[in-house]
Amino acid sequence: MVEPEILCYNNPSLKCGRQTITEGAFSLTQEQLEEDAHWWFGSRTRALFALLDRALPRRDLEILDVGCGAGNMIHHLGRYGRVLGIDNNPKPLKIAHKRGYEARLASAEEMPFPDQSFDLVAALDVIEHCEDDLLVLRQCYRVCAPGGFLVATLPAFGWLWSANDEINKHHRRYTKSELHEKLKSVGFTPWRTTYNNFFVFPLAFLRLLWERLSRRKPQLKAPDTDEEAYQVEMEPAPPLLNTVLTGVGWLEAALLRFLILPFGTSIICIAQKAGVVDSSKGG
Repeated sequence: MVEPEILCYNNPSLKCGRQTITEGAFSLTQEQLEEDAHWWFGSRTRALFALLDRALPRRDLEILDVGCGAGNMIHHLGRYGRVLGIDNNPKPLKIAHKRGYEARLASAEEMPFPDQSFDLVAALDVIEHCEDDLLVLRQCYRVCAPGGFLVATLPAFGWLWSANDEINKHHRRYTKSELHEKLKSVGFTPWRTTYNNFFVFPLAFLRLLWERLSRRKPQLKAPDTDEEAYQVEMEPAPPLLNTVLTGVGWLEAALLRFLILPFGTSIICIAQKAGVVDSSKGG
């Protein structure tokens, strides 16, 4: 059987072969995309595994990836079951389809699914893009099955607002308490919430300070400004720095199996619909 080609990040004219890597409990997947090589993507995925592996003992779930884009996380979420993606932009969906993923054109504000359709709803760096985040959370709650989970990642702390937020068209950044308040208002019960990118937080703060003082903004490819870009380009990192930060992400993922981190540049939250929450695992 001939394996489907994997298209490279922000460059559909190039094709990346699959890579098989062994990483034990922090394994990504045998199918590796170009995005997975970037420290930020890889570190976020390992951090998600650290939390989701505890919440989801089953591996036969029905999963919805809201705002799936080019399907950058579909292969990783497949660790837990069958994944369907939706996105409101046809441009990255074309890449998701070429990658062989099941993904549909649909709005997060009006999901075309019956109530209680999915065991896990994932909104990974999506909600901050939505003008009415409560509407999106209500839709996530509606399509989530009783006892099911929402997993969300979001940028943290409004005072960390940067040019990157503007390029990505974010509407806001969140604190843990603000997020919990919104989740509870639509019916979810927070199960476990932590900040992440804890160790790079000082570097991010210094980078933001330099950006504001110098008034220099990163020049990143984005769908609005580059015809070939199907998503906003991640800021490139030199190979050595990328390796070091990837290692830092490994360390943080290991800690997240046991600890709630007090601050960071992002938030990871798992919330549950109905069902009984084990408070000893929450945070």
